[in-house]
Amino acid sequence: MNLPEQFRERTRVILGEEYDSFEQALMSDSPVSIRVNGAKCQQNPSLERVPWSSVGYYLNSRPLFTMDPLFHGGVYYVQEASSMFLEQAFRQHLHVDQPCVLDLCAAPGGKSTHLASLMDGNGLLVSNEVIRARVKILAENMTKWGAPNVVVTNNDPSDFTSLRGFFDMIVVDAPCSGEGMFRKDAESIDEWSVDNVKLCCERQRRIVADIFPCLKEGGLLVYSTCTYNREEDEDNVQWIVDEMGAEVLPLELPDDWNISSNGLGYHFFPHRTKGEGFFLAVLQKKGDDGSFRMKPARGNASTKIPTVLNDWIESPSDFVIRSVGDAFYAVPKSLTMQIAALESELHVLQAGVLLGRLKGKDVLPDTALALSDILRADAFEVADLSWKDAISFLKRENILLPNSAKGWVLVCFEGHPLGFVKNLGSRANNTYPQEWHIRMAADESRYEPFIG
Repeated sequence: MNLPEQFRERTRVILGEEYDSFEQALMSDSPVSIRVNGAKCQQNPSLERVPWSSVGYYLNSRPLFTMDPLFHGGVYYVQEASSMFLEQAFRQHLHVDQPCVLDLCAAPGGKSTHLASLMDGNGLLVSNEVIRARVKILAENMTKWGAPNVVVTNNDPSDFTSLRGFFDMIVVDAPCSGEGMFRKDAESIDEWSVDNVKLCCERQRRIVADIFPCLKEGGLLVYSTCTYNREEDEDNVQWIVDEMGAEVLPLELPDDWNISSNGLGYHFFPHRTKGEGFFLAVLQKKGDDGSFRMKPARGNASTKIPTVLNDWIESPSDFVIRSVGDAFYAVPKSLTMQIAALESELHVLQAGVLLGRLKGKDVLPDTALALSDILRADAFEVADLSWKDAISFLKRENILLPNSAKGWVLVCFEGHPLGFVKNLGSRANNTYPQEWHIRMAADESRYEPFIG
């Protein structure tokens, strides 16, 4: 690894005598870690735990995740271990029964899927991505995770200006110079420069300045980067304190986690912790910028909602079914006002769970329903597929279900839903989304099951 000389000099100032151990750690392989979806599976005690996450595990090697149907079913998410530290900020400082949380820079969805699990269906999670090209993968990952209390948006931080005092917690995983990713991403080394560090620092401050008024008084700002330098980390935290009047909140951490702190946030260094470079700080808002005035949500009474939709979901009385064009979405009844407010101010891609689409007189159940936490267990006939048939389904190829009745069938792998087929007897029409389908050749020798 050919590190930039200026990076070495600057980081040596930070680490002192530890620098040589740090650089040696960068020459080793990156740890591989996953975070399981507690709503879909039991945790596997045979795997090594990520200390700061209740649902994070290390793998001994990196399998070809594409060959694992459970990966596509949202049973787990492949996430860098250090970034799972967000869980500590949430658990130690967010004490609200029905929190309203914004993940501002969310793609591809690691922190948002984690937040969805931590919230466990309570409150509202807004998962936002400013870059249009990246928001589709965010929406896909949030759909596969299955939480019904999620809204995916595609907006610049400045677009949130009118939502003053709307959120209890805002997570800003700020675009940064990427120093902590040097071991995983060689291109980030070539792109690094002191000038780029300064540009990132200025951009991070603009982002925080735009979004900070959207916090409620007493609300939490979780600021994080994958860098080591002071400009993007401690200096920015101090700037938030000085300019916004925020207070830095401490986290109680065991010494054996080996997480570094100087009082303005927490650093993960690869020679001290099993993970990549990462920085996180928790700040509390002390002032009051006012609050957004909620208006009653207007219904779509002109659209008749097919009664079959209520038969497909658990606890239908807890949800409102809304029509958007030919599509029907289920959103938690308790969130209708908040979602209406978001739709009046932002570019909302999806809200709640897409149940199905109207085609003629019929409603076709959607893959999002199959992958969601709200699907009623006995709503559809179930077919549990072999690995070969599961991969064929995920490749959007035709499969045969000779032992299933004609009609809609929920296809699963090891009991975990993957999507729907319309079984015609002689064939089964595959409804898996075209844009999600596996493109590489099936290779069962590369399938390494590790979820128990």
